[in-house]
This record gives sequence, structure tokens and C-alpha cells, in this order.
Amino acid sequence: DVQLQASGGGLVQPGGSLRLSCVASGFTFDDQAIGWFRRAPGKEREGVLCISGTGRTMYYTESVRGRFTASRDNAKNTAYLQMNSLEPEDTATYYCTTDTVYFYCPPKSHPDFDSWGQGTQVTVSS
Repeated sequence: DVQLQASGGGLVQPGGSLRLSCVASGFTFDDQAIGWFRRAPGKEREGVLCISGTGRTMYYTESVRGRFTASRDNAKNTAYLQMNSLEPEDTATYYCTTDTVYFYCPPKSHPDFDSWGQGTQVTVSS
């Protein structure tokens, strides 16, 4: 079974940084893109970005470009989301996701993934 576990969330002041981790198992990690999504209170789930099997990043929301970066360590079956210059609007539960059909990231118009892990809460507040 595909398992994804996101961690690293917490409470941070505006302007601060966090690094989220997504540990994966149950599939060949090198062969699949990893997506990061978030759900803010009272809002729909939103795609943040995706990192392909080649390590290329596709941003799904422009508000994080220049502040958030994705990386992956295939030897550790782990993907990372580095979040800098955090804003209160970034407050959300963050999820990592994958899909067996995606080595490259799906397009922004249809970022459909079928395997989801439990999220990690990020709260940006002073």
C-alpha cells in the first residue's frame, strides 16, 4: 500500500520558515512525482506545487513562487517543502500526494492525484 506521511508543521511567526517532510513507502519513489497541497480553514483544498521524478518543480499557486521550494531525496524516499517568508495566508493543513501515473507533474489545470497522506498543520501567526 502507498503510504505518505507529512511532518514538520508548527506555529511560526510571519516572515519565518518551516521545512515540511513527506516520507513515502509502498511504491518506487524515484518513479513518481510528489505533489504538495494545502487546505485552509473554510476553504477548498489548493494545489501548492509538484516536484517531478526528475526534480523539476511545477507551481500550482503563484502566491508561493519565490518563497516555497521543493526538493526530494530519492535515497531516503522523502520529499521536502521548504517554506520561507511565511505569511498568515499560508496557514493551512499541508498534504503530500502522489499517483502511479505521474512521473512528470500533472498540469496546473488538472492536478489530480490519487494517493494522499495525513497532513501536517502550519500556522503562521504573531
